[in-house]
Amino acid sequence: MNYSIFTVKVIKNFGQSFFPDGIALTELIVQVPKVRKNSVKILLQVSVWGKLSYDAAKYYKPDDYIVIEGYLSMSNISIDRIKNLKDKQLEISVFKIYPFIFK
Repeated sequence: MNYSIFTVKVIKNFGQSFFPDGIALTELIVQVPKVRKNSVKILLQVSVWGKLSYDAAKYYKPDDYIVIEGYLSMSNISIDRIKNLKDKQLEISVFKIYPFIFK
């Protein structure tokens, strides 16, 4: 079961990019709000595809809170600083976005 709903804070909006066939992609780095004072920050990479990516690039800025619905996937990332260690990163392909709190 990899379909999930999260309330997240936008940390960085990388803007839109386009593929040769015209499909738009907007990538965001988001943070899951901390429940406890001493808990670890959880950063996620979010990919917004197609027509929804236009709205994500235009309206959602850093420090905005949004509710996202999407599919989870794990991707391999390599960290060159630590002797070519392979690590996993959680990525969410967004299906729907709802504004929650704008600053």
